[in-house]
Amino acid sequence: MTKQNRQLSHEQREELLDILKNRFEKNMNRHDGMEWNRVQSKLESNDDKLWTLYEMERTEGEPDVVGYDNENNEYIFMDCSAESPKGRRSICYDRKALDSRKKNKPENSAIDMATEMGIELLTEEQYRELQKLGNFDLKTSSWVQTPDNIRKLGGAIFCDSRYDTVFTYHNGADSYYAARGFRGSLRV
Repeated sequence: MTKQNRQLSHEQREELLDILKNRFEKNMNRHDGMEWNRVQSKLESNDDKLWTLYEMERTEGEPDVVGYDNENNEYIFMDCSAESPKGRRSICYDRKALDSRKKNKPENSAIDMATEMGIELLTEEQYRELQKLGNFDLKTSSWVQTPDNIRKLGGAIFCDSRYDTVFTYHNGADSYYAARGFRGSLRV
């Protein structure tokens, strides 16, 4: 996608900032001690990151601030939708897995979608940290970054939460299910 296509209209920017502000204020437990006006100031000076957050929102990820990196002066956003984002389900893990399917190919892969959106799939550790902030993926599951040694053997890993416990599982990287998508993170 060209840079020109990544521009939000004034109305889209304002609508997104309102959505993000409302979500931020309703979920202070995710970012205790942080102030919205500082987050908004960083967002307003970074059109590319705003476009990425717009894509996260458009695909029903419900992005919200979940941390702050003091060293790099960056706010950390993650998808905080209760279930794996609806606009990112029924996809396999990566391009290699997608290309290997001979029939019934999904429309896309998690890695390709994340790259197009400008986000990174959560790691297993990030996923576990997110779960400390709420109840996520009680009915769905989310692909997470897979270690190279597992991926080289054709597998990929995903996580969910059941019975007050976060579980990590494996599957063939070319598999896809209506209840599995992916969650991403973005630093602003």
